[in-house]
Amino acid sequence: QVLLEESGGGLVQAGGSLRLSCVASGGTFSSYAMGWFRQAPGKEREFVAGIRRSAGITSYVDSVKGRFTISRDNAKNMVYLQMNSLKPEDTAVYYCAAKPTGLLPILAYEYDYWGQGTQVTVSS
Repeated sequence: QVLLEESGGGLVQAGGSLRLSCVASGGTFSSYAMGWFRQAPGKEREFVAGIRRSAGITSYVDSVKGRFTISRDNAKNMVYLQMNSLKPEDTAVYYCAAKPTGLLPILAYEYDYWGQGTQVTVSS
């Protein structure tokens, strides 16, 4: 059983930055692909970014490319999402997810473990 806990959300003005963190406990963190998803009111949960267990390989949804960066620290059981140049349309609850695989899933149903989410609100 893997427990995930996100932090770092908040209210920020458009153009600002936030750094989300997710700490994992239980399991072997270095064996998990990690993903960040988001869900806005009335919308489906959307893949934002993912990183393979060995780091180095990442994937992003087109709308955040060049603005968001995912990274991980296997020694600390942490995954991060650096979000720059934030836009009002980035407003959502952001979730951290884990999957024990060497691949990089991008679909929500492929992930086994989820955090509770952290709210990100970008004002215009």
